[in-house]
Amino acid sequence: MPIRVVRTAADQIAEASTWWDANRPKAPDAFREEIERVLELVSTQPQIGAKAGNVKLVSVRRIHLSRIHYYVYYRVRESPETVEVLALWHTSRGSGPDL
Repeated sequence: MPIRVVRTAADQIAEASTWWDANRPKAPDAFREEIERVLELVSTQPQIGAKAGNVKLVSVRRIHLSRIHYYVYYRVRESPETVEVLALWHTSRGSGPDL
């Protein structure tokens, strides 16, 4: 299933990637590898993520990237059939993103 990353999520991914590159020299590729892995996973198994609570949008799921301590929030759109990535959220931030 095709993936569409909304602008806000793309900005969050870019910002986190920049931070990772500057602050994690022992695992420089971990962030990119985890993002690529999870996007491939949700494109082939879109129902794999847990249903996200405390969000206004319907049918939002989240998947935990345990290696880098982030969640990817996404939903499956029916027309056209697409996985829409809505947010990248660090696990230390407490409540989830405003979706």
